[in-house]
Amino acid sequence: MKRILITGVSGVGKSTVIGELAARGYKAVDADRAEFSHWVAASTVADAAGTPVEADRDWVWREDRMQALLAAEDAEYLFVSGTAANMGQFLPQFNRVILLSAPVDVIVERLHMRTTNRYGKQPEEVQRVIELIASVEPLLRRAAHDEIVTTVPLDAVIGAVLAIAQEVIVCAQNQR
Repeated sequence: MKRILITGVSGVGKSTVIGELAARGYKAVDADRAEFSHWVAASTVADAAGTPVEADRDWVWREDRMQALLAAEDAEYLFVSGTAANMGQFLPQFNRVILLSAPVDVIVERLHMRTTNRYGKQPEEVQRVIELIASVEPLLRRAAHDEIVTTVPLDAVIGAVLAIAQEVIVCAQNQR
């Protein structure tokens, strides 16, 4: 199974992309959901992750659940979307990391307009996302193999993600 992480800050379209991949029949998991993530005191992950998502707490993946998800061998592809303070420990288990990005003004508009997630509705949350674009997005960019700017239509973003996934398979076949 080829494992592909789709990451980025809030508002870039991770949940939309992972939902569309699932709708197309791929094994696609939104790791930002409570089933796979939860809030912890920032001090427990600050050393490893840098800037916490909030002043006193941070969003982390539930290690046992993520490990079980990544250990499964039940599909050709596993697409996982999310960003978490402790995701670095899981990066070696992904064949490819794709960063989704968008200009700040687009992200702010999406945060205000979205109906599927409450995060980003308060001014302090929007400000925090803007700060994370400056502090965390560069770290995500360094960890990523690919970057897709999500200001294009959703079908174009999905096409780019699937092209990258196909490239992972071709590369694996060529290494045999």
